[in-house]
Amino acid sequence: METAGLGYYFEDLPLGRTFQTVGRTVTEPDIVNFINTIGMTEVLFTNLEFLKNVAGFKGRLAPGSLVYCFAEGLLAQATMQGTGLAFLGMQLDVKGPTFAGDTIHVECEVIESRRSETRAGRALVRTRNRVVKQDGTVVMEYTPMRMLKCRGEATQ
Repeated sequence: METAGLGYYFEDLPLGRTFQTVGRTVTEPDIVNFINTIGMTEVLFTNLEFLKNVAGFKGRLAPGSLVYCFAEGLLAQATMQGTGLAFLGMQLDVKGPTFAGDTIHVECEVIESRRSETRAGRALVRTRNRVVKQDGTVVMEYTPMRMLKCRGEATQ
């Protein structure tokens, strides 16, 4: 699996293409800052004793929404600079926990790729994105549909 470059156009993403982002370690400050910024201050994310004694987790748990945001950031940095036009929807499945200290990356497979029938110079690409921890565990899978630029064509 190759590592993604910058600014993929529709023509760079044929059906079946796969690539992988770089990794990113989720830190305790990332989690604390995220939950405080968005107001997700529930005991599952703020109380280590609750996590250990009631929920049965060892370590600070990262909200799934944070993991998703990091995955999208990794993909945006690697693939959509200057070519991404719109996010059109997705299905998302959280498959397991992510904790402070876990390093995640995204494995991406193109599962739908077609030119827009109504907008010149634009195309629709759906990917299957698997968020994977350092031990190979898949913690999240989602299938976004995005609108991208076509190479060398004017967009409307």
